[in-house]
Amino acid sequence: MAQSTTLLPSLEWVRVFESAARLGSFTAAAGELGLTQAAVSQRIRHLEKRLGVSLFERQARGVALSLQGEAWLPHVQHSLQRLTHSADSLFAAPRTRLSLMASVSLIELWVVPRLAALQAEVPNQQLVLSTMHRWPDYAQAEADLDIRFGEGDWTERTSHYLFGEVLTPMASPALLAGADDWRRLPRIAVAGPRLGWREWDQRVEMGPGSIPMIRMDSLVQALRAAEAGAGVLLGSLALCESALQAGRLRRTSPETLTMTEGYWLTWRSTSFAEHEFERVLAVLRTQ
Repeated sequence: MAQSTTLLPSLEWVRVFESAARLGSFTAAAGELGLTQAAVSQRIRHLEKRLGVSLFERQARGVALSLQGEAWLPHVQHSLQRLTHSADSLFAAPRTRLSLMASVSLIELWVVPRLAALQAEVPNQQLVLSTMHRWPDYAQAEADLDIRFGEGDWTERTSHYLFGEVLTPMASPALLAGADDWRRLPRIAVAGPRLGWREWDQRVEMGPGSIPMIRMDSLVQALRAAEAGAGVLLGSLALCESALQAGRLRRTSPETLTMTEGYWLTWRSTSFAEHEFERVLAVLRTQ
């Protein structure tokens, strides 16, 4: 049996109600929707008459939601979001651009080796890669996707784990060939949130080691310095895998230092392109 639509109000009235309820003002809703304040008030009256309840309490200095209005608002917002989502999924024009933001090290060492696979997953789209220079850059970025380091608990973002950070000392074969003990070689440090030589000495060596004489502000810079024989790098096994496999670097110890944080692919929780983003996620998870 078909459901009755006798009480189904005009979608325009509902949209006006949501705007006025969210903004707490008929005047503000009028500005947002491109209507006059009188038009907003008229549509709210029509909606209240159709539903048989008062959605707002008229006050001297504006309006406030009634108990019925407060109860209905989350249902309205959820329904409007679903309508928008379904319309975007079914009828929106195909995307022609996909942007991804990450640190310079992540882009060079993790994303670039997977670019061909990414292009195959999102054909006919321009892939735009941008570099995050400082952690606050993420707050101002408008990229579709970004790769972050942490525990995956960013507000209003969907986060998917990519890989963990496991560190171990590594150096060029040429540098190691002339050393009796790699611990006496110069150390290369990397600025940032990852653990470093101090934690290595505390947890593995059980004693203080030499102070790093070279400090870089990105892992990729430190990696190139280590490959050039400048010192020993406490490097990421995942991000330095290519250098290790190619023989440009060699591990100096079987011991590792594992961090609780890891790398995550994130996007806004309200994004309507999740299916597309999940294809990117599958590629970036590939070891």
